[in-house]
Amino acid sequence: MLKFILRRIGASALVLLGASLLMFFLTINSGDPLKDLRESNVQNKQQLMDQRSALLRLDDSPWERYWDWLSGVGGCFTGNCDLGVTINGVDVLGLTQQAATSTLRLITVATLLAIVVGIALGILTAIRQYSGFDYSITFSAFLFFSLPVFWAATLLKEFAAIQYNNWIAVGQYAPWTIVIVAILAGFLLQAVLGGTTRRRLITAAATFAFVTVMLFVFNALDWWRNPMFGIAGVLVVSAAAGVLVAALVVGLRNRRALYAALTTAVVGTVAYVAFAPMLVNDPSWLLLAVLFVVAIVVSVAIGAAWGGYARKQVMLVTGITGLITSIMVVADILIAHWASFLSIKSRPISTIGSQTPNFTGGFWEQVLDMGTQILLPTILLTLVSVATHSRYTRSSMLETLNQDYVRTARSKGLSEREVIVKHAFRNALIPITTIVAFDFAALIGGAVITEQVFGWKGMGALFQDGLNAVDPAPVMAFFLVTGVAAVLMNLVADIAYAALDPRIRR
Repeated sequence: MLKFILRRIGASALVLLGASLLMFFLTINSGDPLKDLRESNVQNKQQLMDQRSALLRLDDSPWERYWDWLSGVGGCFTGNCDLGVTINGVDVLGLTQQAATSTLRLITVATLLAIVVGIALGILTAIRQYSGFDYSITFSAFLFFSLPVFWAATLLKEFAAIQYNNWIAVGQYAPWTIVIVAILAGFLLQAVLGGTTRRRLITAAATFAFVTVMLFVFNALDWWRNPMFGIAGVLVVSAAAGVLVAALVVGLRNRRALYAALTTAVVGTVAYVAFAPMLVNDPSWLLLAVLFVVAIVVSVAIGAAWGGYARKQVMLVTGITGLITSIMVVADILIAHWASFLSIKSRPISTIGSQTPNFTGGFWEQVLDMGTQILLPTILLTLVSVATHSRYTRSSMLETLNQDYVRTARSKGLSEREVIVKHAFRNALIPITTIVAFDFAALIGGAVITEQVFGWKGMGALFQDGLNAVDPAPVMAFFLVTGVAAVLMNLVADIAYAALDPRIRR
């Protein structure tokens, strides 16, 4: 495996080297960096032109300029990183750090959501092939995939930001809105669960009644402006998630896995109560990271203690349950701070920028601010990627489910869960890993347009400003970050190939 990884790293380095050379020469030949000065009428025009020529080293050969840039990048391995300066004399390294933080935060969240949601929908549509649910997801996937990014962004700004901000000022659903939402929820859930006509009607009616009652209760409690979840909510959701994970991974017949998942949920909730003062009162990102690692380690240890003959699978169950419990703890804290956040920022969903200028508030209010700022562009990028992931996952799962070894597994009397999870799903993931890697690179390219629409100062703005000014330093910084990220994702895909199918290593 080590030789396999080293070969892939060497090939990736050569790809980056060749691509950087091509990018540099295309940029410096894309226009005249002195054009604005040549058309200027200032008296010291020649002096300014000489200064810019010296700054950009226009009198040197392109190969010398490229070698200097490459040498500066090589210094990053020794702690002396030098990415040059912009056409205005600003250090590119500082600009890149700020822009990369903004863009990669957006891309990472969108990618993770797209993978989880897209693969889940793809598996469900493959299992429910040619059902109403399958046709609905197929139609939605093609719709989202074909949406122009700028047009979808405009719709999101109007309905998910402007109209929502108007509504949250009151925070009350009208009765007719509640009825429509309940009808849609009942229709969607019966389509997902399927079954006979009688079962579908019961599912739809029960969902309609439940959603209607809950929304009226939320209105009465003013929950949308002063929400609450609480310790009990964290425990119930974490325990339910643990049961679901255990059912999917090992089945509910394995009582050890079920008890381990429930133990993890209880221990996580008790730990939340114990550490609540540290978590609620302005913690740091370092503290959250340390507590998260401890939570995962403890969860896996619980799985090892309960495991028995299926220790590895039970450890996987408890690890995922611990992850979900940690997410629920953070969600509960954020929900508790929503009212104070609204008192600071009455219109919470912003349409411009990656964070609110001069925002005043505690740690969790700042997290909510960053979350609401990233919400709209994340939704936009996720919808486009979910369409791709769901279609490829469906196709791969259908192809796998028709293989001989799957039919053999069914003929042996294995449950449908075991056939799908243990035999079909892992093999169906092999072609999907390629799509995920390429989609990550496509998301970076799509983020250039998305950032421009939503006013994000990320890598897209850095690239566009550099290209418009025929300034190679910002453009090459964009290439360095996005190119390395794309190559790393392809490297991860290659390693995932080797892990899923050992034959690929040879």
